[in-house]
Amino acid sequence: MIRAAVAGASGYAGGEILRLLLAHPQFEVGAVTAASSAGERLGAVHPHLVPLADRVLKGTDVQTLSGHDVVFLALPHGHSAALAAQLPDSVVVIDCGADFRLESESAWTTFYDTAYAGSWPYGLPELPVAAGSVQRERLAGARRIAVPGCYPTGISLALAPGFAAGLLEPDDVVVVAASGTSGAGKSLKPHLLGSEVMGSMSPYGVGGGHRHTPEIEQNLGRAAGEPVTVSFTPTLAPMPRGILAT
Repeated sequence: MIRAAVAGASGYAGGEILRLLLAHPQFEVGAVTAASSAGERLGAVHPHLVPLADRVLKGTDVQTLSGHDVVFLALPHGHSAALAAQLPDSVVVIDCGADFRLESESAWTTFYDTAYAGSWPYGLPELPVAAGSVQRERLAGARRIAVPGCYPTGISLALAPGFAAGLLEPDDVVVVAASGTSGAGKSLKPHLLGSEVMGSMSPYGVGGGHRHTPEIEQNLGRAAGEPVTVSFTPTLAPMPRGILAT
């Protein structure tokens, strides 16, 4: 069995990771950690994870995460880098945050407010790459993997094949996407209240201001073999989860 720990287990991403691990015959769930929810039963924050309901969430530190074959980091951006640096190279670390997705330091500093930590192999094996290679080959044997962002996953899988085939223009890409409220995480925010969200659609980060824009351009540029410019506008939709990108 492969023993896996999940840091940030109380959030939506952490809960999904645990759901998938429970259904996998080769994985065993080890430590589950959180920040503000540390000390609570996992069943109190994820009642649907019945087999793990009595597990107690521990604080997130290297000592708790050590001794596992795989560590999933489902943490806010800027929190994964310091923790990952302390984990041994023998451990497979899969970061579900943004810390290691971007290859360009300038792109990172433009869109994020923490220090650039470098880049890891990008965890989207289906992504076509120019010159005939495939992303799956780059991931073989990787011990550090950066999980793609939500918008970049859907948009890249839809458009990258067209760029790889030379069918799309790299300077004329406009994307509008609608996302469910869970994409903003579990923290209480007034604009995510049901009374605010129901019956309305609200754009944000209009025309390329969203921090996922450089990741989308990175993926499409890799497929095209040249720089790609994207005008991307995300929209908050009255639904709990999912993305519709056009």
